[in-house]
Amino acid sequence: MAQLPPVIISTLDLARLEALLEKQPDSDAVRQLEDELERATVVAPQDMPDNIVTMNSVIRFSMARSDEAFTKTLCFPRDMDGSKDKISVLAPIGSALLGLAVGQSIEWPGPNGKPLTVTITEVEYQPERAGDYQS
Repeated sequence: MAQLPPVIISTLDLARLEALLEKQPDSDAVRQLEDELERATVVAPQDMPDNIVTMNSVIRFSMARSDEAFTKTLCFPRDMDGSKDKISVLAPIGSALLGLAVGQSIEWPGPNGKPLTVTITEVEYQPERAGDYQS
């Protein structure tokens, strides 16, 4: 796997995600998210750069070797409602997207075990940028 890009996470997201992880059974998805959190730079929500994918952000991203772009909301598992427009932070691609900046790419294991390269193209909505620290 290629070198991982730097990630930035807010103190609020970190606290909420650590609380979530405490309640999860051990799994590959949990370990992947834990690894991402361990390597992250942690900042106050007010100091979050506006081009970073945070929890509840609406993001556009593309997959290498595909012309397809996706727009998804990165959410907590409790907020998954069957909508195809949401992706859980516990999904492999969800934990890969968390903390990335626009223009960054990351290689991550896909559902079939083959690596996928994902590139962030836009953060359409970010709670911190909007001053929403409750989401």
